[in-house]
Amino acid sequence: MHVVALAWIFVVILMVAAEASSTQGTLLGAFVTLLLYGVLPLTIVMYLLGTPARRRARRLRDAAGAEAEAASTAQGDGSGHAAGAPVAAERKEP
Repeated sequence: MHVVALAWIFVVILMVAAEASSTQGTLLGAFVTLLLYGVLPLTIVMYLLGTPARRRARRLRDAAGAEAEAASTAQGDGSGHAAGAPVAAERKEP
């Protein structure tokens, strides 16, 4: 995946150099070429190619969260005391 991105960046840099050094070209044209042929398509393609990895990471994170939630439910609140109804405070007679 990264090899393709590096190759595309190389091609775009050559296009930018040709645009900037041409007698008909300008630096503004080279900058627009860099953005429209390089940065914009490359970010879209890299985002789309990274989707399976993000999905896998989210599933692993959700699975780890579910396991941690199940473990915390089995252990109670972590205080070491048995769960039950709270003890009511003693009231003094007036």
